[in-house]
Amino acid sequence: MAYFDCPDCATAWSLRIVTSITLPPDSRSDDILLQIVRCGSCSFRGAAIYEESRRGNPDSEAWDHRGYRLGDQELADLQRLIASCSTKKDKSCRCSAHRALSQKNEYGRWQPPFATDWNSSFPMRRSR
Repeated sequence: MAYFDCPDCATAWSLRIVTSITLPPDSRSDDILLQIVRCGSCSFRGAAIYEESRRGNPDSEAWDHRGYRLGDQELADLQRLIASCSTKKDKSCRCSAHRALSQKNEYGRWQPPFATDWNSSFPMRRSR
């Protein structure tokens, strides 16, 4: 299990992914994981998005992992939706949660189910 640094209390090894759902690829990313994160040292809870692309040079790989602060209701709704899927690791699942969380724009780019405002985001830093 991976642990990260908490963006609120800055405690190393305290932020962990408590649940996630794997979503279908989009026009940019091969892997998309939507995650719920929680700190074991303080009351912080939020969401994270992990995206990885293996397109282009066969030896290249690009990834981005960012966390987001969400309101209590928005986080609770997201948690309920993710929990409703029995096959969270199956990116081809067609359940209502996967369909709701897999929305794409007109360019085929995945659209997160919440505002990805840089002011409410933080890098997912892995504790060393």
